[in-house]
Amino acid sequence: MTPLSQTSPVPGAAQDVDALVSLLRGRRTVVLTGAGCSTESGIPDYRGPGTRARARNPIQHREFLQRPEVRARYWARSLLGWPRFASAHPNPAHRALAALEQGGHVPGLITQNVDRLHHAAGSSRVIELHGALARVRCLDCGAQEARVDLQARLLALNPDFSHQVLELRPDGDAELSSEALQSFQVPACVRCGGTLKPDVVFFGDNVPAPTVTEAFALLEEGDALLVVGSSLAIYSGYRFLVRAAERHVPIAILNLGECRGVELADLRVEASAGDVLPRLAEALARS
Repeated sequence: MTPLSQTSPVPGAAQDVDALVSLLRGRRTVVLTGAGCSTESGIPDYRGPGTRARARNPIQHREFLQRPEVRARYWARSLLGWPRFASAHPNPAHRALAALEQGGHVPGLITQNVDRLHHAAGSSRVIELHGALARVRCLDCGAQEARVDLQARLLALNPDFSHQVLELRPDGDAELSSEALQSFQVPACVRCGGTLKPDVVFFGDNVPAPTVTEAFALLEEGDALLVVGSSLAIYSGYRFLVRAAERHVPIAILNLGECRGVELADLRVEASAGDVLPRLAEALARS
C-alpha cells in the first residue's frame, strides 16, 4: 500500500468528505473509535488538543488492586463524576456511525471508549475493548452490579460527602482534594463482601483475550478501516491499524491532533468527527 496521507487544517472541509467517500464507497468499513468520538458529548479525552495542559495520571490497575486508599480515592471521585458521565448523550458522530451500520456500510465497531454512547446511538455490533463503566464487578466472586445501583449505595454510605469538584475525568470520575477522602466509605460486594472494581480495563492491565480475538475477527470481515477520534497511542488500539496495513486494506484516520501510525494510512483527515461523519453517512447513503 502506498500511503496517500492527506491532512486538511480546515475541520470538515468539503475535500475531506469527498476523499473519505471515494476511499470507502463500496467497501465494508470496520470502525475503530477512541475518546475523540465522545468529546462532543462532553466527555473529555486523555490526549486530544489541549489535554496536555490539564493532564492527570490515569488510575493504574496494579495500584487499584493492591492499595485500599487508591480504591477509596477512585470511588470517591467516581461518586462525583458518575452523574455527569451517565447523563452524556450521543453526538452526531455516534449517530452517523449507527446510520452507516444500519445502511450496511459498517459491519461493526471496535471502541476504546467505556461510555456506551455507541449503543445509545443505535449501533448494534460494538466490541468494547476496555469494558464499560455501566458495570461493576467483584474481584473475589465475579458478581456484577449495575453502576447506577452502586451509586445509590455510595451515596447512602457517604450522605455528607461534599467538596469542590475541579473537573470531570475521561474515565468517569472527578478531581477532588485529599482532605475529602478521610472519612469516605467504600461499599463491598453485596454477594460476598469482596472488592469491587469498575468493569473496565485500567492502564497497566490487558484487554481480555476473547475480546481481542473477537475484535480481530470483526476486522477480517471488513475491507477497509476507519479510525475515528483516537491518537492510537496505546497498543490496544494501534494493533488493529497494524493488522489492517498487513492486510493491505484501505485505511483512513479521522482525528484532531497527534496520531500514531499516520504513515500507514491512505488518508488522514484532521477534523471534527461530529462534522465529517454525518456528511460521510449521507453521501454513502446516496451512493
